[in-house]
Amino acid sequence: MHAHDSSSLPRHIHLLGAGGAGVSGAAEILHARGHVVTGHDQSESSFVQKLRALGIPVATGASMARLLPIDAQCVVRSAAIGDADPQVELARQRGLPVLKYAEVLALLGPRRRTIGVAGTHGKTTTSWLVHHAMSAAASSLALPQPAALVGGTCRVVGSNAALGDAQGWFACEACEYDRSFLNISPEGAIVTNVEADHLDYYGSLEAIVQSFARYADRLHPEGLLVVGRDVPDAVEAAAPCATWRLGRDFDVELAGERSGRFRFRVRGPGWLSASTELQIPGSFNVENAALAIAMVTGLLSRGGALPAGLVADAAAQGVARYKGAKRRFEPWGEVGGIEVVHDYAHHPTEVRVTIEAARRALPGRPLHVLFQPHQHSRTARFLDDFVESLRGADRVVVAEVYGARAHIDRHSAGAAELVARLKKAGVDAVDGGPRQAAVQLYAGTMPRGAAALVLGAGDIDLSQHDLLDALALRGAPTSVSR
Repeated sequence: MHAHDSSSLPRHIHLLGAGGAGVSGAAEILHARGHVVTGHDQSESSFVQKLRALGIPVATGASMARLLPIDAQCVVRSAAIGDADPQVELARQRGLPVLKYAEVLALLGPRRRTIGVAGTHGKTTTSWLVHHAMSAAASSLALPQPAALVGGTCRVVGSNAALGDAQGWFACEACEYDRSFLNISPEGAIVTNVEADHLDYYGSLEAIVQSFARYADRLHPEGLLVVGRDVPDAVEAAAPCATWRLGRDFDVELAGERSGRFRFRVRGPGWLSASTELQIPGSFNVENAALAIAMVTGLLSRGGALPAGLVADAAAQGVARYKGAKRRFEPWGEVGGIEVVHDYAHHPTEVRVTIEAARRALPGRPLHVLFQPHQHSRTARFLDDFVESLRGADRVVVAEVYGARAHIDRHSAGAAELVARLKKAGVDAVDGGPRQAAVQLYAGTMPRGAAALVLGAGDIDLSQHDLLDALALRGAPTSVSR
């Protein structure tokens, strides 16, 4: 089962953790390619509902051996499903292959047509930018349409997967957590940046850099590695192929800005793209788009296959079509003159750049942040950095920590510790308590004309309607005069 395409997978595939962002996307692609797909997930979600709407049966509730279909030929599980899962145990007894999601990722892209996008931040956005750049190039140069499988839902595609043609390029988000990105052997690899994150798994930044270097080492000798400005040299040194670094081999030429959205061109080795403007705010996204344009231009024009200038122009037009991923600077609405935006930012660097982007996109408004920290270990480890990042806000309400992976968190800090540190640093901060209570407190103290920025990677996105309702009620005239 080592050939790199989904035709080498058996016909009936059963997915565990089917509602996960990655696994559900894989389900869509496998289903579209004619596989019989069934699944199970512990809980209902919009992803599960979408799979059912496509005709893929997904059972929900506690995992039980009897939920493994009698004719399943292979089991694929998300990283969250352990060996003790009853369906995994039964599959092993039956002698069925049990694959991790990351191993299937390697089989979805055609051999020598996979682009892996890795990095501490910006993976989701950059993966979709690569897909849009490649899609526009494919349309204008009569190539097969590309497919994509990305952790974040794209607002244009309306999904976490783009089906594409089986022979088209395949762009995927390659995650470093659990070293899962070491399962793919990409033709093109992007590393946006490398910072300390997932330390609960890696233990040190050095181990993270080493893991990214091993990822770069998996590239094909005729492939291309594209790296962001600050990616450690060790990652570049490990690649067996050509490497382009932003700021050295290719660069961004800015041509103006409108409320946080930039016009720019990208200049690369022997090519200059047409001028383009992103629909998503933030200078960091211009860099992500430059990485995507460089990757597509480099791969499609290598060896003189296609003229680099033509490819770069098409790629630049493509990134302009990208409207953003859900949970990435996602507009939630405007109520009573208060503009509400949500972002998945959960690492200090992401929090800082998102606050900066909000300041530019919504100038002159007081910026009120509702922050739900993600995991006690990350909160403890980055306490000082979070204080630094959140200082850019006029007021911060901190909700209770969202505790994914709590079972492996040794060092721990919660909302109370973060609020105490923020206050000490002179930031107007308050501990909002559990999510629902925090939302009510946050809405109740928001001045008219403010910008509301809701940050976090946990279940804070479920608060969209509660928050908008609370803001609307607050502005409604009361019948009792006081």
